[in-house]
Amino acid sequence: MGEFDLIARYFTRPVRRAALGVGDDCALLAPAPGMQLAVSSDMLVEGRHFFADVDPEALGHKALAVNLSDLAACGARPLAFTLALALPRVDETWLAGFSRGLWALADEHGCELVGGDTTQGPLNICITVFGEVPTGQALLRSGARPGDDIYVSGTLGDARLALEALLGHITLPGDVLARARQRLERPTPRVALGLALRGVASSAMDVSDGLLGDLTHILTASGTGALIHTEIASDLIAEKAYKSSDSGHFDLEMTRQCTLAGGDDYELAFTAPPDRRSAVAAAAQASHTPVTRIGTVLAQPGLQLVDAAGAPVPHRYASFNHFA
Repeated sequence: MGEFDLIARYFTRPVRRAALGVGDDCALLAPAPGMQLAVSSDMLVEGRHFFADVDPEALGHKALAVNLSDLAACGARPLAFTLALALPRVDETWLAGFSRGLWALADEHGCELVGGDTTQGPLNICITVFGEVPTGQALLRSGARPGDDIYVSGTLGDARLALEALLGHITLPGDVLARARQRLERPTPRVALGLALRGVASSAMDVSDGLLGDLTHILTASGTGALIHTEIASDLIAEKAYKSSDSGHFDLEMTRQCTLAGGDDYELAFTAPPDRRSAVAAAAQASHTPVTRIGTVLAQPGLQLVDAAGAPVPHRYASFNHFA
């Protein structure tokens, strides 16, 4: 099967919203009047971002989900995406599963595949996604102000918990691992919440590398600091019943590492003024997405962690860094 046959069979559909899709040298997108384009790219590399034996359908889902998560953090509605795919060989069973997972999530969000590239090489997936947001209403990292509440959506840490188990660092019961692995391999992009937070949140970003590391990007861009209640954040891990391979019991330090710096959560971290708490609650309800208030933005730069009693917690939780 040649490159163009592969594209035609697995990655070509008629477009409905784009002015021109797959088939020409460029796709054509026409955002609605008064809208700005929001554009983001993410790359997934075998051995770095996913295991070689991952279910291809789950991989197709995640490849698009991580990009849609960026649009969610900006408050943008998905429009279209491009796919650059390097394949070691043509494996039709793999391609059928991958494209099935990709199309299912794309259809859920009305996001059209409008172009890209395919080549032979080590398995590498790069998606560029396009969304639209009303001019001046995009959620940015730079809007947090002292006194703002800090929130996070959904749950934290389960993806990292699954990774620790798959790497053999901890032992999980089979049912716990299955649920945690679902969070690792099939994250839910919080697009509906991002749209509902326009005009409510003062800043936002998605949690991809770990809560504290990603939150630091907001604080740096905003010139602020933060106080984080670690026990509230740690309680957001869904799978609490696991055994450490060393201790054989619930491990608070492992839980903190997973929730505060775990990565691959693809939840939204955002800030909002205290007088918008009811609006935040309404956005959560409208988007069917739970949110939890975990801290406060401070005027003094830096990240302060406290436990349930208000005692300081040493900050030793390093988020993911590709080149560390």
